Amino acid sequence: MSIWRRLPRPFRYLGYAVTIVCMLGFALANVARADNMTIPLDQAQLLRLPNGVSTIVIGNPLIADASLQPGGLLVITGKGYGSTNLLALDRSGRVVLDKQLVVGKPRTSDVVIVQKGIETETYSCNPDCAPRGTLGDTPNFFNAVTGQGAARAGQAGGSPGGGGPR
Repeated sequence: MSIWRRLPRPFRYLGYAVTIVCMLGFALANVARADNMTIPLDQAQLLRLPNGVSTIVIGNPLIADASLQPGGLLVITGKGYGSTNLLALDRSGRVVLDKQLVVGKPRTSDVVIVQKGIETETYSCNPDCAPRGTLGDTPNFFNAVTGQGAARAGQAGGSPGGGGPR
């Protein structure tokens, strides 16, 4: 004899209802968790798209960017801290994929963050340390690091690949 049969009838139904609600809650929590995708800042991850996708929409392109590749692959890059959504639509405008994108701190173990009072500086140390220039750094430090990178790229011909004048 189960524990439920020993209880008075109203409590039995309440017990059944609580059990069903808990099971639904766990099922919905797993579905919601499956729709999240965590991407480290300044890194990319691949996502295989369902068949028939014709349009990709990123809610906030300052947080994440996406690039469609052959074979139904989508490259998603973390651009800024926070969360946004990704929608994939078919030709009729029906949503076939809806994901929450969460961009967080870089996963690299060689990143060192130096805090000087309210000033923040980020360095990549592998094995020697060099300024990295990451979102959240003090503006003067960030601008100096990115300015040096831009100047170097300009001297190499303006393209990241180096192309240079011919």
